[in-house]
Amino acid sequence: MGAAAKDQLRDFIGYGPKPPVMKWPGGVKLAINLVLNYEEGAEYSWLDDGRNDNWGEYNIPNSPPLRDLGTETHFEYGSRAGVWRLARLFDRYDIPVTVSACAVALEKNPAVIEWMNSRGHDLLGHGLRWSEYSGMPRDEEERQLHDAIALYKKLTGKRPLGWNCRSFPSVNTRDLIVREGGFLYYSDPCNDDLPYFLDHQGTRLLVVPYSKTLNDSRYLIAPGYSNPRDFVEDCRSAIDYMIGEADETGGRMLTIGVHARWMGQPNRASGLRDVIEHVKKTPGAAFMRREDIARHWMDNHEGFSRHG
Repeated sequence: MGAAAKDQLRDFIGYGPKPPVMKWPGGVKLAINLVLNYEEGAEYSWLDDGRNDNWGEYNIPNSPPLRDLGTETHFEYGSRAGVWRLARLFDRYDIPVTVSACAVALEKNPAVIEWMNSRGHDLLGHGLRWSEYSGMPRDEEERQLHDAIALYKKLTGKRPLGWNCRSFPSVNTRDLIVREGGFLYYSDPCNDDLPYFLDHQGTRLLVVPYSKTLNDSRYLIAPGYSNPRDFVEDCRSAIDYMIGEADETGGRMLTIGVHARWMGQPNRASGLRDVIEHVKKTPGAAFMRREDIARHWMDNHEGFSRHG
């Protein structure tokens, strides 16, 4: 085991039985962060990489050793049609979202940047491309991190304040995020319902946990969602339960993750619409940007630490 792997000890306790009582702005009991993952054009492709990606409309474990035009066009649906269906949906209900976008994907579709900026949605760094970091050499991951930040600045006029890798970070990711020094928070961990601080070699790092539980990738895996009603019921159950326990536990956060090429399909978008309407009519539930969650925690709860 390398030094980087040994440095990141596992924590099975967290805040323990008495987590901090969160008070969100405006009396909100449940801060729901809706994350739009935008990866189209940044995925692995035969022309760029000599391999195909396996997360188009089907989860293909072993892609054939030739160009997969079918999967390529599934990704293209997300950038051509899906992202705009979701943008109209978010605009219609006037809700804030966090856009977890790969830098190269934004470069290939500047209109998405114009929409993000005009609506005030925040950017979550999601890699230079939609690359697999878990086995990437440290120097290459560091190069891609810095190139991504530079490209985000060039394209959007600002850098991302948070970071979330494709599926699995490497043992180096957290260290590179800390050493880069410009991030407000880190979102690869999926291990809590509240933000928390951790100590990384003497540097305090704010983690705003992500979650893959309420995620439209479950349309592609089993057991998962067979239709939009499954997604709606899954989200609604989580929202109602957390609102119900809020008087006992205090406020919490909940992440819902969607993708342009998957949730942007009309049948699935109908499910997301129903979830948004449920949040709108549920007292105490509200959508919040990830950056706002991070800043509110920094301003009001920075004294809380793991283990009590």
